[in-house]
Amino acid sequence: MILLEYTPVKPITKKKLAIIGKGLTFDSGGISIKPAQDMHEMKYDMCGAATAIHAIGAIAELGLGVPVIAAIGVAENMPDAAAIKPGDVYTAYNGITVEVQNTDAEGRLVLGDVLSYVGKKFKPDYMLDLATLTGAIIISLGHEAAGVMSNSDVLTNLLKEASISSDERIWEMPLWEEYSEDLKSDIADIRNVAGRAGGSLSAAKFLERFVEPGIAWAHIDIAGTAWRKKTSGTQIGNGPTGYGVRLLVDLVEKIGKKK
Repeated sequence: MILLEYTPVKPITKKKLAIIGKGLTFDSGGISIKPAQDMHEMKYDMCGAATAIHAIGAIAELGLGVPVIAAIGVAENMPDAAAIKPGDVYTAYNGITVEVQNTDAEGRLVLGDVLSYVGKKFKPDYMLDLATLTGAIIISLGHEAAGVMSNSDVLTNLLKEASISSDERIWEMPLWEEYSEDLKSDIADIRNVAGRAGGSLSAAKFLERFVEPGIAWAHIDIAGTAWRKKTSGTQIGNGPTGYGVRLLVDLVEKIGKKK
C-alpha cells in the first residue's frame, strides 16, 4: 500500500477526505484467467491509483485548504503455484472472512483492506474509492460516465456538483440492500462475486462491508472512462484519459466551501 498525506498550510475546514485508488499493475484474472483477446488492456487496471496520486498532487500544488489522504492498494494478479484459488477462504484486514469464487474479482479484495485500514487509522469524514472495477458498469453507462454508488446523499450531491463544474460525468447508481443477497456464502461471511445481474452494484455492496461506521463513502467505478480505444464524446485520442483528477480537485474545493 502507498500512503500520501496532504496537510494544508492554511486549512479552511476540519473535514478530511480520503481517496482510495485501485492499483492493479496488471490483471490477467489469475487462475480464473481472462480471454486473451483484450488482456493487453489490463495494464490500465491501475488507473484508479493513477487518478488518486495525480489528484492529491494537484490539490497540494493548488494549495487547497482541505486535508487529504490518498491510499493506493498495489498488486498484480497472475496465475502461478502460489496464486489464490477459486474456493479459497481468507480473512480480510477487518476480520471478515471472504470466499473467493472467482480470482478475477480481485480488485475488490485489495480495495476492501485499504478501505478498512484508512477508516480505522485516519477516520476521515469523507472517503471515496476509484477503481476500474467491473465490466458491468460499461454495459450500463458505456464510456461516457462513471458510476457512483454511495452511502451518503451529502457526498453524492457534492460529487454531482463537482461533476458539472469539472465536466467529468458521473451517474448515481443504487446501493439497495437487496444487492447483498447474492453475496451470501455458506462457508464464509461473504463471497467475492454475485450473479451476472447488477454486477457493479453487488461489487459496491461488497466494498461497503469494509467501510467503518459513520464515514460518508462513495465508490466510483471508472472502468468505462479510464481509457479510450478511440476519440469519442468529450475524450480525444486513445489510451488513458486521466478521468477523475479534475472531478476530485473540484470536489475538494466544494468540501472547503461547505458549512
